[in-house]
Amino acid sequence: MNDLQVGTDPAEVGMDAGRLARIDQRLTRYVDDGQLPGFLVTVARQGRLVHVGSGGSRDVENGRPVELDTRWRIYSMTKPVTSVAAMMLYEEGAFQLTDPISRWLPEFAESRVYVAGSDQKPITEPLLEPIRVWHLLSHMSGLTYGFHRATVADAIYRANGHEWGTPPGADSAEVCRQWASMPLLFQPGSEWNYGVSTDVLGRLVEVVSGQPLDAFFADRIFGPLGMTDTSFGLRPDDDVDSLARLYAAVPGQPGGAATGFAPLDAMGEAAHSKPAFLSGGGGLVSTAGDYLRFVEMLRRGGSYDGGRLLGPRTLAHMLRNHLPGGQDLESSGRPLFAETPLRGVGFGLGFSMVIDPVRYGVVSSAGDYSWGGAASTAFYVDPVEDLTVTFYTQLLPSSTLPVRNYLRQLVNQAIVV
Repeated sequence: MNDLQVGTDPAEVGMDAGRLARIDQRLTRYVDDGQLPGFLVTVARQGRLVHVGSGGSRDVENGRPVELDTRWRIYSMTKPVTSVAAMMLYEEGAFQLTDPISRWLPEFAESRVYVAGSDQKPITEPLLEPIRVWHLLSHMSGLTYGFHRATVADAIYRANGHEWGTPPGADSAEVCRQWASMPLLFQPGSEWNYGVSTDVLGRLVEVVSGQPLDAFFADRIFGPLGMTDTSFGLRPDDDVDSLARLYAAVPGQPGGAATGFAPLDAMGEAAHSKPAFLSGGGGLVSTAGDYLRFVEMLRRGGSYDGGRLLGPRTLAHMLRNHLPGGQDLESSGRPLFAETPLRGVGFGLGFSMVIDPVRYGVVSSAGDYSWGGAASTAFYVDPVEDLTVTFYTQLLPSSTLPVRNYLRQLVNQAIVV
């Protein structure tokens, strides 16, 4: 699927071509209205690509259109890759999901939990139980993000140089040491909060495997799947112009929609080369063709084109709702920034999933699982309809436009059999 050539009549897999065209029509309106720089979307059913749509520009100022081989900063769509990497090691018996991560990352043995006070004088308490591997996979570790700007713990992250990035020159080992020294938001396992858990998981993969994260990904995931254009930042021989420009939404009136977008070059240029910190939570650039191979591997139960990464039962365990008592994110999570809605949505080991389509409020299937990135990229897999959908653009923040909900309703209305 790397060339993204549609070779199947949608009717052969129960989809209507005219209805699929509505996806592009809606996304093109965003482009025409000046709310989205450009986009690329893919839809496949039963492993057969039935729709590829694109529009707008990967670089508006220089008039470069979106192309099939455009590279995108996929940010948090790196997280499922890191989660799969960890579970590959789990399948080899390298650890149990209940193991404390301090066995390999001893800096986390003495982590403490915020209970009161300010970011200047926080009051903390010791861990009641250690951070375990499954806490990292499920975002129940108590780790957070500085850019949430909602709690004292977030403020402490920012004060230490952890907001949209990490301190210059710090590698994954040093970054984890810094996070371990900052208070957790809550006791591990008690709540859900979107944070740097998957970055710490990436460091765990490095220590357990004995390989840098980029080498593990290349040898164990990208090579077997044929993902030739995915890497931590651009490689020396990559064409910089192939990477879409990064944009930030221009805020409108308070409570109103964004009025446009502007280049965010200082942040965007960080992806022009391999960084010191290999972020398992958000460091990859990829192409639509490459990432589709990864998503199809998930849909097919752990293998693609002969490259098996996981056993089907392991993947099925990852796709169960691991939140306490089967709750949704609205019940067990904090009302912070997240790259998925909270109502009717559960969380497993690396993915969110729809557990109540009615409560979710969008036409969807129970068990539909997904994740997205900060620059508004997204994917989802619908096991009931045997469907994969991916979407790419480069617009921060991901909450600017309700593209992800539109994708589900527009794709699902095109299924006629």
